[in-house]
Amino acid sequence: MNEAFWHERWSRNEIGFHLSEVNPYLLRYWSSLGLPDGARVLVPLCGKSLDMAWLLSQGFAVLGVELSEKAVRAFFDEQGLVPEVEPAGAFLRFRAGALEILCGDIFALTAEQVAGCTAVYDRAALIALPPDARARYAGHLGELLQAPARQLLITIEYPQEQMDGPPFCVAEAEVSSLYGPGWQITRLLREDVLQQNRKFLERGLGRLEECVYRLERR
Repeated sequence: MNEAFWHERWSRNEIGFHLSEVNPYLLRYWSSLGLPDGARVLVPLCGKSLDMAWLLSQGFAVLGVELSEKAVRAFFDEQGLVPEVEPAGAFLRFRAGALEILCGDIFALTAEQVAGCTAVYDRAALIALPPDARARYAGHLGELLQAPARQLLITIEYPQEQMDGPPFCVAEAEVSSLYGPGWQITRLLREDVLQQNRKFLERGLGRLEECVYRLERR
C-alpha cells in the first residue's frame, strides 16, 4: 500500500471518498449478516467514516484500522469523543468505550488484535488497493479471521482503462478469485449508479455499478 499517497490525500483534505452520511447499503444489508448483539466488527481502512458511529449506535463494538492519524483524530473530534491513546505493537491505539481504532499499516494487524471480531465491514478498503495489494489484503483477512466470521463487502465496477484508481474496479470474478477459496460468497446487489455520480461522469466513465456481497467464512 502506498502510504505516502494516502497521507498526502488526508493532508490536502482530498477525501472525496468520505461520505457525509451513513452508507445506504450498510443500512439496507447489515442485518443480513445475522450477527448477535454486541458483536465486534472490523472496519479496515476506516478513515473517519460515519458508518462506524452507526455500528456503535446499533450496539456493536467496532475495531477500525486506519493509516492516517489525522483521519483517526478527526473521527473522535467530530463524534465528541475523547480517546485513550497508547502504543499497541506496530500501531497507535485510540480507544473510547466500545470503539477502538488502530492507527497504522493494516498488513501489520495481528490475530491477537482482532480477537473477538466476528464480522468485517468493507466499504472502502478493497477498492482502495491496487491489484497486487488486493490479493495480499484478502489473504491477510483470511489468516486473521476464522469461521463463523462474516463480511459485508461493497465494490464498484467500471472500465478500468477509462479511469485511474483509486477507487479501483473490482469485478465479481476477482471477488470470487480472492475470497472463493475461504469464504462463501453471495451477491446481494448490483446497481447502475453512473447517473447519480457526476464526478465519475465528468471523468469520462461509460459504466459504473456498485455491488454488495455477503461473505461467510468457511
